[in-house]
Amino acid sequence: MIKLGTAPLWVPGYFKSRATRWFGKQSAKRVWVSINDHYEPLGGGVSLQQAEERVARWTDRWPVIADSVPRDASGLRPKYSFFYPQEEYRPSLLEPLAEMTRYGVGDVEVHIHHDQESAEGFREKITTFKKQLRETHGLLHDVNGQVGFAFIHGNWALDNSLPGGSWCGLTGEILLLKELGCYADLTMPALPSPAQGGIVNSIYWCKGSADTPRSYDSGTPATVGGGVQGDLLMITGPLGVRYRDRLLPRLEMGEVAVYDPPTPYRIRRWLDLAPRIGDDIFIKLYAHGAREDNAGALLGDRSRTGSLEQMYRWLHQICCERGLEVHWSSAYEMYCAAMQLMQPPVTPTQGSVPAEDVSHAE
Repeated sequence: MIKLGTAPLWVPGYFKSRATRWFGKQSAKRVWVSINDHYEPLGGGVSLQQAEERVARWTDRWPVIADSVPRDASGLRPKYSFFYPQEEYRPSLLEPLAEMTRYGVGDVEVHIHHDQESAEGFREKITTFKKQLRETHGLLHDVNGQVGFAFIHGNWALDNSLPGGSWCGLTGEILLLKELGCYADLTMPALPSPAQGGIVNSIYWCKGSADTPRSYDSGTPATVGGGVQGDLLMITGPLGVRYRDRLLPRLEMGEVAVYDPPTPYRIRRWLDLAPRIGDDIFIKLYAHGAREDNAGALLGDRSRTGSLEQMYRWLHQICCERGLEVHWSSAYEMYCAAMQLMQPPVTPTQGSVPAEDVSHAE
């Protein structure tokens, strides 16, 4: 059922995105698909032993699934992005995820749950966590000359966005993320949370503010050849209404879970709603996959097919039916694909020598 209490946060942006799609007559050629898991093995206050069992379930099943589903247009397997909470760092929980990353079917990015945070405390936490991920486990990617990371905020409370500043407290978080090497935020959509941003179904650049929370409520859409136009790239997932699969309409937010499994109809809605840059569609999905109920539904077992395997097969089939080139991607690879599209065209200056002839110039 659609909850109307948060409608003023997202409905205007939703209708704006729909109008752009309806009247823009925009074609599509490629689809980029990433699953970005708020991966919390210690979530719910479980013991370290239970958390290790949760991780072991993923290391047992996910590589098998990634090997079994259709390869993408580049011949690659899916990569699952584990956004791991800074406050839950345990080497025994991270190293198996690093092993899947080295095998080529996973990646690890940054997640955090915090409250009443200071700028100094946030810098120390993220800097230390980046060092642990890189030096102990060989994770994260180099971006713009430093160790970079993608980010999802715990409790959706990005940039001190919840009433009363709960679950964050850090106005100016966007600017701090940029300073610390964040190359993209993938927190949104956040419904039914009041943290939900006003821009939906868009990849866009936001400009941070040291004084005003919720900097992501406004921004500049990413465009082909448009280059960098802000402090932080926001990659949002599909957000809209779906009308089938239930008696009443409900919100579509790109979550895959035991209570909301993927279906062919949902996949078609993702393709319709998801952000686009030029001819490319970017489907950013999310999950909370460490929990036993969600893990069981997503992964299945040796005698039962899980919903992730079904989802990748349906995605591949539906994209092929529509003549779309499909690419499985991590959060980082989705960012790279978007940035490649935004790269401004190189225009030779008057009198310059063409690049292929430089070596012969005198």
